[in-house]
Amino acid sequence: MLYFAYGSNLHHFQMKRRCKDSIFLKKINLKDFRLTFRSKYRAADIEPKRNSIVPGGLFEISKSDEKKLDVYEDFPNLYRKYYFNYYGKKVMTYTMTKKTIFKYPTERYLNIVKRGYKDCNLDNSYLRKALKG
Repeated sequence: MLYFAYGSNLHHFQMKRRCKDSIFLKKINLKDFRLTFRSKYRAADIEPKRNSIVPGGLFEISKSDEKKLDVYEDFPNLYRKYYFNYYGKKVMTYTMTKKTIFKYPTERYLNIVKRGYKDCNLDNSYLRKALKG
């Protein structure tokens, strides 16, 4: 199945450790959404926003990878699944169930996300914008 990563799962080494079958395919943009950080975990989340985009990584993952991600993302409590179409193919990602106020991420978490942006060759300007709340 196809999975869209936009936070710490962009980090290739971490993603491979978490999901051994995962294959990074390419970078893509999720349209009409914006990136933010929230919850007591100060983790990445996406929310609808017209004329905005969230850059991310498109991965091929196995069923067992999906189960591991479900545990990591605390599905269905912290995150729920969100599906969208990308050139006729169904893509899964996660979005937080409770849309709490913006919380600046921890330095450790942010460094993982920044490394992921490098790994996937994403435009950092969207991350910088998200960090402004």
